[in-house]
Amino acid sequence: MYAVIESGGKQHRVRVGDVVRVESLPAQAGDPVAFDRVLMVGTGDGSRIGTPTVAGAKVTGTVVELGRGSKVIGYLFKHRKNSNRKRWGHRQAYTAVKIEAIEA
Repeated sequence: MYAVIESGGKQHRVRVGDVVRVESLPAQAGDPVAFDRVLMVGTGDGSRIGTPTVAGAKVTGTVVELGRGSKVIGYLFKHRKNSNRKRWGHRQAYTAVKIEAIEA
């Protein structure tokens, strides 16, 4: 059984036992998390697609870790007397969640 959930404006396909990185959530390691925005639930014999969400479906999990991704470098350069050069870095915060149950 699998499900497609929405978290932080992004969609994730999850199964029981998967560890998925979602946008940063206000939770600590070990806290339970529930995702109510389930867009699709698939089983071996078929699937249920929501309009926009599946009624009564819920995905639960536990926060494994809070962290920050690898650094992404941004650079801006314009050929005008060397006055328009900018360089910056960014590390996106994430929450790793282990999926424990899919209720359809």
